[in-house]
Amino acid sequence: MAPIVIVGLGAFSPSGEAWRQLWQGPLPEMLWTTAALLVLVAGGSILLGTALAWLTTAYEFPGRRAFTWALMLPLAMPAYILGFVFLAIFGFTGPVQSSLRSVFGPEAWFPDLTSVGGVAVVMSLSLYPYVYILARSALREQTPATYEAARMLGDSRRAALVRVVLPMARPSLAAGAALVMMETLTDFATVQYFNVQTVSVGVYQVWRGMFDRETAVELAALVLFIALVVIGVERLLRGPARFHQRGAPRDIERVELRGWKRVFALAACWAVLGSAILVPVGQLLYWLFTSPAVVTDLSRSLEFLSNSLGLAVAAAAGAVLFALLAAGGARFSGRSFTRRAAHLVTVGYAVPGPVVAIGVLVMIGWFTGAGGSNPAGLVLISLTGLVYAYIVRFMALAYGSVDSSLEKITPSTVDAAHTLGANPSRVMRQVYLPMAGAGAAAGAVLVAIDVLKELPIVLLVRPFGFTTASVWVWELASESRWAAAALPALLIVLTATIPIAFYLRRERRTRGSAVALETRLTAAGRT
Repeated sequence: MAPIVIVGLGAFSPSGEAWRQLWQGPLPEMLWTTAALLVLVAGGSILLGTALAWLTTAYEFPGRRAFTWALMLPLAMPAYILGFVFLAIFGFTGPVQSSLRSVFGPEAWFPDLTSVGGVAVVMSLSLYPYVYILARSALREQTPATYEAARMLGDSRRAALVRVVLPMARPSLAAGAALVMMETLTDFATVQYFNVQTVSVGVYQVWRGMFDRETAVELAALVLFIALVVIGVERLLRGPARFHQRGAPRDIERVELRGWKRVFALAACWAVLGSAILVPVGQLLYWLFTSPAVVTDLSRSLEFLSNSLGLAVAAAAGAVLFALLAAGGARFSGRSFTRRAAHLVTVGYAVPGPVVAIGVLVMIGWFTGAGGSNPAGLVLISLTGLVYAYIVRFMALAYGSVDSSLEKITPSTVDAAHTLGANPSRVMRQVYLPMAGAGAAAGAVLVAIDVLKELPIVLLVRPFGFTTASVWVWELASESRWAAAALPALLIVLTATIPIAFYLRRERRTRGSAVALETRLTAAGRT
């Protein structure tokens, strides 16, 4: 809680002159573009995620089973990579506009990409899997009795979807929309490619450009306030209604698509998958094999990737360790207050990354001020603070996975261990840890993937001279050195895809499907 509390307290000591200059300068435009971007990205992600979830759940067409899991792969494609590839292909000097001008003349019209609409398209393609996973999980959890009753009463499949299925899935859709909006609020790399100024961009510019810590903390407090508004909107979207169901959940009976409907379903899945992952990866591979700069940057890219992997391993291990302590401690205590307090460790996932980063930077300033100016000590404190920031930010992923595994342990099992004389530490070692092993592994994978892709926190907190693969990609793309950024970008995507593919294969082999991963992602998202 400490970094978030520090930023929150910054709102109670505002600097009048700094805020006056901000209000007279770029802040009103930043607030407007931030609000517009949140609405557009959330709407686009809900539309894509819900439509694809319903398509792969309620209908049968060739390749449906493969598309079900392939549509999750854009999780491995960060928006700041998809953004610069998008600009390289569809920008003014890209192949698409060049071809249009050669056919229709130099005055050929093409929409302006460097706008809120352009960045909203890119971020929707990158973030829709959050809604897709939660929507699909909600559809699988529903018993089809209410849907079948609506059909028997004369509703078409579309009417039953709108009147019955979607209202019952509203809590999951609202949680997915909140996740998407939080990720949108966190981003300040992709938006800068498109010349879009958001409040998060302002935090970075004030801290790195003006070195004004007080104003940066106050701007971060404004970002925190926007995040709280997003959470409030999410609660309103859920509404006061509560939906209960009887009977075991089972899949809705699928209808086989034929003719043009089958073609449309295939085209929709391929279009989204191609735009979000296949075409960008293809463009990166093209640059990889045609650019001489790639060979000279290989050793540097591998060095920066090793830095990213080191941070990912450290953060994943720390997040899982503290998740085990929090979830296990809540169960050992047995008190409702302790259980509610344990959930506070997940609060970092409900606030944007720049808020966590600014709070950690203030704490680093305290430690460095007390510890002197030893260069090695400063680097160690900064790296420790960076790992700490990652643990705070992504603890919810580990806690949700561990907690869902511990829920399977029956009270009688623990009571039997206590009856046989086992103390709490032995119960933890021999009962809780073996049962939580799968959840801990899933949580570690999810945390590691997010750390590998993460950019805002590492840009703000990293010590001078320390570069990760994500920072290297952003620096090269910001200078329009797109071909040089291809290798580190591919390494990030590949490294983030391998754990996803491995874990999906493992779950499908052990249980016949990847329901467990879907459930843990759902639990983390709802947290």
